[in-house]
Amino acid sequence: MIRRLVLFDVDGTLLHAGGHGAAVFDRALEAVLGRAPEVRVRMGGKTDPQIVSEYLELMHAAPEALPEILRHLEEGLEAAAAAMAADGYVLPGVVDLLERLHCDRRVVSTVLTGNVAPNAVVKLTAFGLERWLDLEVGAYGSDDADRRVLVPVALRRVAGRHGVELTAGDTWVVGDTPRDLECAQAAGARCLLVGTGTYPLEELEGLGADQIRPSLEP
Repeated sequence: MIRRLVLFDVDGTLLHAGGHGAAVFDRALEAVLGRAPEVRVRMGGKTDPQIVSEYLELMHAAPEALPEILRHLEEGLEAAAAAMAADGYVLPGVVDLLERLHCDRRVVSTVLTGNVAPNAVVKLTAFGLERWLDLEVGAYGSDDADRRVLVPVALRRVAGRHGVELTAGDTWVVGDTPRDLECAQAAGARCLLVGTGTYPLEELEGLGADQIRPSLEP
């Protein structure tokens, strides 16, 4: 009987993409707008549509360009998958944890990520992590640009796919940024933050997460 839903962030929590994620944004923007951004926005914890919108505002470009940029983003990341696998890496403790949760019939493990769904699949597959995650019930930046509304999306998908009505109280959000915590708190879920992303552990302490750890290692 399924009793728990665990929602993992991707970048900075499960893996590092070797810098290719940010570079693909640059190329997608240049392909559509004819120029690359002069500075990069801080991406941690934001959804792909949110990041593109910030770039469009920063570059004084029309918001109508967003869908086309996202399409180029998907194509560019898929093309960079092999390079990402070569230059990036899975974070400490991730493989063992995902494998253990996958073997526990009481738990559904999936992702809650700012990546649009195709990009999340590319990243996870590049590092062989998709085998331990039920990506059909995940929640993605393509579902909503506002990360704070994504926990209920995953809960609805779990109910539809597994026939189990879990609640936010049955749910853990695992991430590496304050926005992961905001997302959990907005839904009433619990949150584990790890210091493996762009935010140092000391910046995450005192924010109110249920647990804070240096990494996902035991």
